[in-house]
Amino acid sequence: MTVRRRVLVWGSVQGVFFRATCAREASRRDVAGWVRNRDDGSVEAVFEGEAAAVEALTVWCRRGPDGARVEGVEAADEAPEGLDGFRIAG
Repeated sequence: MTVRRRVLVWGSVQGVFFRATCAREASRRDVAGWVRNRDDGSVEAVFEGEAAAVEALTVWCRRGPDGARVEGVEAADEAPEGLDGFRIAG
């Protein structure tokens, strides 16, 4: 069953390869969606895929890549849209 989750991560999460590493982790788990930097310094991502894979990515977001200092994460489930592939959004 496909699930969708929107995740917002804040702390020192820009300029530390958070988006690139997140995209690699998502592809490795066969999760579709996107990740982007926000103007307020946070990172936002949408994950669609199997529930266990989406949960694993959410857990990964709580620590992020080496160099990141995650201070908080908000996650909200949404209705899946049938996304295909994973991309780094502008």
